Order: sequence, then structure tokens, then C-alpha cells
Amino acid sequence: MTAPAASQPRLSHRLRHEALRVLFHIYGAAGYLFFYLPIIILVIFSFNDSRSVSQWAGFSWRWYEAMLQDRQIMLALWNSVFVAVVSTAIATVLGTLAAMALERYRRFPGRLFADITLYLPIIIPDIAMAIMLLAFFNLSGIGLHVWKVNFFGVRLAVPFSVIIGHVAFNISFVAVVVQARLAQMDRTLEEAAQDLYANPWRTFWRVTLPLMMPGVLGGALLAFTLSLDDFVITFFTSGAGFNTLPVRVFGMIRKGVTPKINAVSSLMLGFSLLLVTLALLAARGRDERNVRLF
Repeated sequence: MTAPAASQPRLSHRLRHEALRVLFHIYGAAGYLFFYLPIIILVIFSFNDSRSVSQWAGFSWRWYEAMLQDRQIMLALWNSVFVAVVSTAIATVLGTLAAMALERYRRFPGRLFADITLYLPIIIPDIAMAIMLLAFFNLSGIGLHVWKVNFFGVRLAVPFSVIIGHVAFNISFVAVVVQARLAQMDRTLEEAAQDLYANPWRTFWRVTLPLMMPGVLGGALLAFTLSLDDFVITFFTSGAGFNTLPVRVFGMIRKGVTPKINAVSSLMLGFSLLLVTLALLAARGRDERNVRLF
């Protein structure tokens, strides 16, 4: 007679556990919907045949065609991509070197100042940094020259100030990601390479760099995304007549929201997802090669 009574607390505990599990699943699904449902709606309404952004009138490619035929939007897109590519390349090299210096050489004169200046662009608001960069460029005259370049057949006129501004805040993000990767690395692998008569330069290229490459790729991807999406710093540091895609979209919104803006946003979203996928595949393939090697 005591067996059923003893099994009831067990059954009650199992029911509570199942109820909590279902509740956590519902909570997780609600969180995903809260974050991603607006993005899904934006992508769906980019194919809306109506000019209204709130009423569905059927499937159509008209706004993507209008976007591709809009010369100002395409020029702003090329400006954004060019600035993002150049600033990411520079920031990745400088940020990686800064991360290695801070992680490998923990005690040197000015270490505290280096830490403060490295993390400062992450902490301060974008508007404050934009005003500081604008004041610096106006007082020093640096960055006021225009870089005229032919980028994949498109003639661009890019101010140096925009690239310098993007590099200034991207270095910090790259350095933080790479430094986190370096902190998890096993230093004995580098010591083993040196025991096998590899000089420091060969050790770096054959051991250190492949091991830290996931962090470098992650920092570069983050820098590229931030540069492509930046509005405030670009708006303050760019000259008249130069627009990146976020600045151009802001100017379009002031005149009214149309599905063309949804098409532009969907295009940027798809491009960002493609970059994330390629970076994850590259990092996974490199990790598998490292596992087979060691």
C-alpha cells in the first residue's frame, strides 16, 4: 500500500519538470519571435506589390528592380562596401597587432593607458566619438582629401575622413575578439614549435596565426558589419555629396517610407548572412584541419 504513495511525489516532481521545460520552450520561442519577427516582416513586405508598407497587395519584384535602377542607391551601396572593405582590412591588421601586444606583453610602460584608449571607442556613445572626429579633422586638416578610385568598374570619390573614422572605432572591436581568442590558446604549441628549431617568424605563420585565425575572422566580420551599418560617424565625417547606404536610407525615410527601403534592408541582411555563413564554414574547416594536425 505504500508503493503508490511513494510514487506520487515522484510523479509530481516529473510533472513540474515537464511543465518548466514547456515553459522555457515557450519563453525561448517568444524571445526569438520578439527579435526576428520584425526582420521577417520587413523581408516579406519588400516583395509587396503595393506602395504601402502596411497593406499586402501581392507578390512582386518591382521594388528590387526600382532599387537596382536607382543610381543614387547603387552608388551609396558601392561607397559603403568600399569603405567597409578598406577600413576592415586596416583595422584587422592593427587590431590583431594590438591584441597580441596586450595579451603577450602584460607589463610594459603605459599598459593602463593602452587599455583605456583601446576600450574607449566601445564605451563612449557614437555621437560623442563622431563629434570628436569632426573636431579633429577640422582642426588638423587630416582626412579632408578625397580618394578617387575605380572600384569594380564604379568611379568612387571617398573622403579619407570616413575611412579613418571607421578604422578608429573598428580597431577596438577587432582587438577585443582577437585578445579573447589568444587568451584561450595553448602556449605549449608555440613552445613545441620553437623546440623543433622554428624561428619566431615561422612559429607565428605556421602555429600562432592558424590557431588565432577564428578570432581574426570573427573580429574582421564584426568590423565589416559595423562599418557597413554605421550612420552617425559617417554622417559627421563625410563631406557634401558623399553618401553611404545608411545615410542614403536616412535621407529617403525623411521623405516617406516605401517598400524600396525594405528591399535595400533585405539586400543588406542577405549579404550579412552570407558573410556570417562563409566565416563559420571557414572557421569550422580550419578547426577540423587543426584537429587532424594535432
